Amino acid sequence: MAADPPLMSGLSGLDETGLLRHRSHDPSHLLQRWRAVAGAARLRLSVIHETAGFPVYFITSKCVSSRPLYLSSGVHGDEAGSVLGLLEWAEHSRDWLRGADVIIIPLFNPAGLERNTRADAEGADLNRLFDDPTHPHIAGWRHAMAPYQPRAAVCLHEDYDARGLYAYELNRNLKLQIAEPCLSQAEGILPRDPRRMIEGRPAHDAIIRRRRLPMFENLPEAVALYHSGTPCTLTFETPSEYSIATRALAQARLVAAACDFFR
Repeated sequence: MAADPPLMSGLSGLDETGLLRHRSHDPSHLLQRWRAVAGAARLRLSVIHETAGFPVYFITSKCVSSRPLYLSSGVHGDEAGSVLGLLEWAEHSRDWLRGADVIIIPLFNPAGLERNTRADAEGADLNRLFDDPTHPHIAGWRHAMAPYQPRAAVCLHEDYDARGLYAYELNRNLKLQIAEPCLSQAEGILPRDPRRMIEGRPAHDAIIRRRRLPMFENLPEAVALYHSGTPCTLTFETPSEYSIATRALAQARLVAAACDFFR
């Protein structure tokens, strides 16, 4: 059985000073750190696509099952806080990862991250292409995901319009409210977004919650996973106008809280 996920103890030291050398838009540096995590935690690392000279890693734990927890970040290259937060969490969670049942895609769009752009090297918004099996990046993802049906998914993002933390929760069991305890673990770092309408959708306490979604084209990652059978997907958003250290710490706490919930 996996050890308890580290929650606040290992993450509380993150601050601006500790992240001075984070190199948040340097994919080579960040992927090197992921290779170190994979080695220390005995994770399996494979490449599902290469873009602009960078590999897209697909990482599975040694104990991965057909129903793992799915974690991803970096689908949009201009959302570096999510990428750094997931990495910082993983570097503090090696013991837990050795026995976890998890899939991690740590940097889905390395070319966009290097360029600090939402899109990839060809100008495509990958988070509107997860239903397109002809796109080579998505084809690699679909092939890697074929053996798995995640029991839950956590997709990390950032929003330059946001006034604080918020979450999308797609959940077939509306009585099982997961975003709330996760946000509560991070709101000491960042406030919740106070808006009642976020991205054109009603929000309550910074949570947009739905059980049913219509089928449509140009699916984002979380919706594609939900439509394919993942019973719960969480998309966490941090406000990109805050400092990178603050955003990364909030993202790390969100991941830690989600792992604690689903362990």
